[in-house]
Amino acid sequence: MTFDAETKMQFLFALRSKGVTDARVLSAVEAVDRAAFMQGLFSERAYEDTPLPISCGQTISQPSIVGIMTQALAVTPRDKVLEVGTGSGYQAAILSQLARRVYTVDRYRRLVQEAQRIFDSLGITNITAMTADGSFGLPEQAPFDRILLTAAAEDPPGPLLAQLRVGGIMVLPVGQSDTVQSLIKVTRLEQGYDYEELRNVRFVPLIEGLGKD
Repeated sequence: MTFDAETKMQFLFALRSKGVTDARVLSAVEAVDRAAFMQGLFSERAYEDTPLPISCGQTISQPSIVGIMTQALAVTPRDKVLEVGTGSGYQAAILSQLARRVYTVDRYRRLVQEAQRIFDSLGITNITAMTADGSFGLPEQAPFDRILLTAAAEDPPGPLLAQLRVGGIMVLPVGQSDTVQSLIKVTRLEQGYDYEELRNVRFVPLIEGLGKD
């Protein structure tokens, strides 16, 4: 299957039906071919609204969840964004269409290298991909206007909250890995943080340290 006009229309309609209505987010999704971030037989299923396996025992997120998380992040063209959990690179590529600069980190060097090759092939130049323990963020690049986690923590990690600019937004799944998790939106205020629960989700757990691959 190719990402032709009819496929795009069906793909975007599926996202709208799941609650992704922001025009800028839908345009970003339309601009980035999900199949480019998948290998082998799974690339034929790129336009299904389902998570699919990638390297290192990880997954590429369900497109509607990517859209909902991106929509909740409310990225503006001047924003500097941190993504924790590069995975396939698809979410970072979506963010790159909306933000000034995207920093994405993953504990698996192999995933970062594979994602970087895809970014290069697509001519995406405003993403910096790094191998790092994402639970500690990137203090040398902080503060960030937006932070997105694609792995579930038991609670919003303190180092990431500290790296969020006042007025900034963080979107992440929280909860135990073997139960239903909640997608939450955290807004940093002058004094403290505001928390908003968005919906139930299921993500791989956020693990400290670097992976072996």
